[in-house]
Amino acid sequence: MKVSPRRRARECAVQAIYSWYISKNTVEEVELAFIADQDMKGVDMPYFRKLFRGVVDNVEAIDEALRPYLDRAEDDIDPIERSILRLSGYELKFEDDVPFRVVINEGIEVAKVFGSDDSHKYINGILDKLVPVLGKK
Repeated sequence: MKVSPRRRARECAVQAIYSWYISKNTVEEVELAFIADQDMKGVDMPYFRKLFRGVVDNVEAIDEALRPYLDRAEDDIDPIERSILRLSGYELKFEDDVPFRVVINEGIEVAKVFGSDDSHKYINGILDKLVPVLGKK
């Protein structure tokens, strides 16, 4: 099945967010290295950049929105799951043109690709709780 350019952008953004979080490098360094090292064929590049930079620029607000729904300390959350939650949280909070059901579904699908066996269930549970608080319908 062909993956949409936006899905590829989300997958790459999760990887870049993860790299930024782990490496503590600047957003510019991570983005440049990521684009140079990865196969970016089929990626909606403007959306990738918007997502990656949007998460980094708003990480405190995103984490604050997610925090009440986490079942453990933030540092105990798997870094991939945390990256997916941050990406989805960004889209829910700041991207009004993307329907919340699409954001949740994309978060689940990305978790199935990169997360552990039950990551998608964890992601789904948290995002489901976040949606009404953000006034999404």
